[in-house]
Amino acid sequence: MPQPPRLHRRALGTLGLAALAGAGLGVHRLRSSYLADLQAARARIAQGSRIVQTRSGPVEVGISAGSRPLLMIHGTGGGFDQGLHFAQRLTDAGWRVIAPSRFGYLRTPFPADASTDAQADALADLLDALGIHRLPVLGGSAGALPALALALRHPARCSALVPIVPASYVPGRPATPAPAPWAERAIASLLGSDFAFWCGATLAPQVAVKALLATDAAVVAAAAADEQARVRRILWNILPVSARVQGLLNDAHLASRPTPMPFERITAPTLAVSVQDDRFGTYAAAQHLAATVPGARLLSWPTGGHVWVGHDAELFAEVDAFLRAVA
Repeated sequence: MPQPPRLHRRALGTLGLAALAGAGLGVHRLRSSYLADLQAARARIAQGSRIVQTRSGPVEVGISAGSRPLLMIHGTGGGFDQGLHFAQRLTDAGWRVIAPSRFGYLRTPFPADASTDAQADALADLLDALGIHRLPVLGGSAGALPALALALRHPARCSALVPIVPASYVPGRPATPAPAPWAERAIASLLGSDFAFWCGATLAPQVAVKALLATDAAVVAAAAADEQARVRRILWNILPVSARVQGLLNDAHLASRPTPMPFERITAPTLAVSVQDDRFGTYAAAQHLAATVPGARLLSWPTGGHVWVGHDAELFAEVDAFLRAVA
């Protein structure tokens, strides 16, 4: 669930060097493995979702089994698949997870207006098309931005709000400077390359986790085997990155310059979640939300990085309990 543009700059060096390392080993020797992994990734995203026609245009959505609906909004590098993966424990607890692909991700087209507000309106239109009036809303990383906007622009639709490692506005924190035009072009080319991403994930996985998932390799190495597997799955599920690049680049712009929102006007019960050693700095954002949204709570841990390593079971047990308590 990476959060650019720091993702871009680190990934540019990390994945580029890994691609060169791959070339040194012989691209032809890696070709068969790369093509097999890419084919498997494409097969994975070709199932488990459907297209819903809304007033905002077609939206891809995956919906799990379960009885009580909730909306899970994915982060950068995601899609419906990331949303379903992140919320799997809530599915297991009986929730019906609705996981859309945001603008420019997988089969959801990229419109002329892909702003945070437009994303929130599209999510409200999706709920209308699905015949759902009100439900809890979860948003991870850059996906927390439209989740917050949905709670503000369409408060009747949001029965509870859970921003997880939110890429939201923090007073006094300067925006990340935009890269130079040549760097923008290089970044777009790199992030549209499935082979470059595959080389990075294959040849330098620890560096890729640090650069793309903002989590220190030592934290992952100290985690239980199931948590290490979860981190690997998050990283590998970004493939094919070429099917996500438009949304990813849009998130780069929005998450690096998050606009102030009137968080004090949010009326939904709110649980803000983050980790103090998240290298993308979302702990300060979660603190600000907890201090600003009326009645909000903060759930955090000292370590775990951007993908809360070692805390997945606890995090979603707390979320499940929170949602049931406020229902």
